[in-house]
Amino acid sequence: MRWVRFEQDGEICWGHLEEGTITVHSGAPWAACRHATTERLPLESVPLLAPCQPGKIICVGRNYAAHARELGHAVPGAAPGEAPLLFMKPPSAIIAPGAAIVLPPVSRQVEHEGELAVIIGKRCRRLGAGEPVTPYVLGYTCLNDVTARDLQQTDKQWTRAKGFDTFCPLGPWIETAPQPGPRPWDGLQVETRVNGELRQSGNTRDFIFSLERVLQEITAVMTLEPGDVIATGTPAGVGKLAPGDRVEVTIPGIGTLANTVAAADTP
Repeated sequence: MRWVRFEQDGEICWGHLEEGTITVHSGAPWAACRHATTERLPLESVPLLAPCQPGKIICVGRNYAAHARELGHAVPGAAPGEAPLLFMKPPSAIIAPGAAIVLPPVSRQVEHEGELAVIIGKRCRRLGAGEPVTPYVLGYTCLNDVTARDLQQTDKQWTRAKGFDTFCPLGPWIETAPQPGPRPWDGLQVETRVNGELRQSGNTRDFIFSLERVLQEITAVMTLEPGDVIATGTPAGVGKLAPGDRVEVTIPGIGTLANTVAAADTP
């Protein structure tokens, strides 16, 4: 099932998408009292929003070995007991499919990072080793972890480099089962194109830290709530963005998240 979030008559609405038609629901997919209504809408008749507005966005850094190497970093996970590198992006960074990534004037090296995003559907705290993660996951979508690389390299932590407004394109929708099987996130191809040119191509089977391990580490620290987003890491091939670029993150079984790039307005 594909869940969409959209605006209609000034209100934020939810629905499930099938063959180009949205069946409107009475609330978010994790709402206990949510139900399908009789209203049907053509997909093209409403503007899509980011498919959720999370309380928090937790990201996994360097979860692909080739990406760690391209930035000159040691590959994580080699030392016994080594944990995933986690950081957060603010929810205010989220933009919808089709919206513009705005390049801040304080950075000269803003780069794309296409990723698989996991959307939490059920409250999760202290996930145990060997405990399945699927009961806590609503579904999956595309995410672009836009990064001011020069600021990331000079700052002692990553909040500024990752946290600018518009630095988290998300969408186009939430796919509950991008492929069949007990681990529907495993083996998904993640590709990023800029102006049609393939920049990134990786597969989630190459995660250094599995989704199970990532959720265990996160929920040992903080409780995940419905709608929270986990960005699972980016493959190699990150690169600079310029005004006028069109960036597309594609994951077969989910779809394509497309955004343009714009320069910041100057006073």
